[in-house]
This record gives sequence, structure tokens and C-alpha cells, in this order.
Amino acid sequence: MAAALAMTGAQTWITVAAVAVAAYSAVAHSGNRVPAVASLLLAAVLAGAASQGITPSLPSALGPYVVLVSAGALAGFIRFWRHSRRRIAEMRRAQEEAMREAVQAERSRIAGELHDVVTHNVSVMVIQAGAARKVMDAHPEQSREALVAIEASGRAAMAELRNVMGLLAGPDSAAAAGADDGLEPQPGLDRLDGLVERVRAAGMPVDFTLCLPEGPLPAGVELAAYRVVQEALTNTMKHAAGAAAAVTLGHRGDRLEIEVTDTGGTPGAQSRTGNGRGLIGLRERVALYGGTLEAAPVPGGGFRLRAEIPWRAT
Repeated sequence: MAAALAMTGAQTWITVAAVAVAAYSAVAHSGNRVPAVASLLLAAVLAGAASQGITPSLPSALGPYVVLVSAGALAGFIRFWRHSRRRIAEMRRAQEEAMREAVQAERSRIAGELHDVVTHNVSVMVIQAGAARKVMDAHPEQSREALVAIEASGRAAMAELRNVMGLLAGPDSAAAAGADDGLEPQPGLDRLDGLVERVRAAGMPVDFTLCLPEGPLPAGVELAAYRVVQEALTNTMKHAAGAAAAVTLGHRGDRLEIEVTDTGGTPGAQSRTGNGRGLIGLRERVALYGGTLEAAPVPGGGFRLRAEIPWRAT
């Protein structure tokens, strides 16, 4: 506008149109929006003063002012529209990223559950099948007992697998399946006796001591404690064949204490298939409730796994 005022000769609508394009561009694209709007208002006043008489339908000083202010308003609207689109796109990307993270976390959780279920029960079944094969001819009764134990372990594995798979199916599929869908609650401390009996049936002596605090425990804490004992006994069967185990589960204050030790033995046929995922998953599971887990060899032979889990909020 300053350049237009410096020109000689009468002002025309071409000058006003050029200033309108400049005003629109400044308001729509400038990073300094407030100074751009302020300069637009100043330019409108100057254009009205310098371009009198070029518009017959409006007062002489009002025409350029209306044009420039309209251009600024249109630019402001388009700028707001673009900003809203960017915000919507950013929110959509953030939502998709959060969804991907949630899916990944759920996959990791389900993978951990599958590892706990399959590793323990399959390990027990393999050991029992091997024992049945060795005594099949000489002691058929013992072979029959081992087969019954294999069947019990298989049924327990299928029940837990149906439970985990039910999480993937979702509530709609569970409702469609009806009441007799085979789903069961996640295992808790009330099922530790059955776990220990299955391990004993596989031929490993287990000394089991249980002393729980009064009142119900949170379901998540019970599941974590169950998985700690399950993983420890599974590792003993896999990596210390011929060992005896001792499971102690008690409490001190507001913390649940779990300790599983074994006397040491020879590595089993499945020991080379371990990859450490079980202990890593256990640490993450226990840490979720503010607990700790330690696993280390015992001086003189054997292995000890110890966990502490807060069982009530402080």
C-alpha cells in the first residue's frame, strides 16, 4: 500500500486488488498472524483514503476498506480451516499410534499367558509320557497311572488355553457361544494344590507350604503368584531332572512372599529349548504390581526363585 501511495496518477481497483491479494497471503500463510492482521487494517484505512471515487456503489472511502477486510476475513477462515485439518490429522495419527501400542501390549500379555500355560503343561506331559514308555512293559499299572496323569495335564492345559483364546474372541463371541463355552476364571492360589499334584504325578517330589493372609487377595496378585510357582516348577522339571522342590508361600505385612527352591539335578531333554522368556515375563508381571523377583543358583547346588508382591494398597 505504501508503494501504491508513492505512485503518481490516480488509484484504481487494480491497486486495491493487488493489496487484497497481498493481505490474503499474509493473513493465510504468515507465521506472524497478529502483525499481519494489524497491517491489513492499516492498509485498508490508507486504501480508503487514497482511492476515493473509484467505486460508485459504496461511499468513496468505504469500498477498498470493505474489499481488504473481506480478504482478511476469508484468509482467517481458511487459515483456521487448515489448522483444524492439521489438528484432526495429528489427533488421528496419535489415536492410531495409541491403538498400535495397545495391540502390541495385549499381544505381549497373551503371548506371556500362552507361554506359561503351554510350557508348564507340555513339560509335565512329556515327562509323564517318557516315564510311561519306560515302565510300559515291566510295570503296566504305573504306565496306566502316568497316562491318567497325562490326560489330567492335557485337560488342564486345554481349559487354560480356552480361557486365553476367549480373550481374543471378545465378548460377542463369548455371548454367542452361550453359557457352556468351556471358559474358566484365570487360575488363582486355590488351584496351587492341583498344580503341585500334577508335578508330583510327573515324578518330582514337592514340599508345599501355604500361609495366606486373612481376607481375599486381588485376582491379579493371585494370578501373578500362581504363575511364579508354575514357572519355577516348570524350570525345575526342565533343567534339574531328579531334583526335589520346595514351595513356600506366605506373607509379611502387606507383601506376599513366594519362594521356590530345588536341590539341583541333571539337565533334562527340554533344557536346551529354554530362552529365558519365562523369567523375563515373570519379572514384568510381578513389577506390574510393584513387586520384585530374584532368581539365582543356591550355594552347594540347586536353584532358588523368590518373589515379593504387595497384596494391598498402602
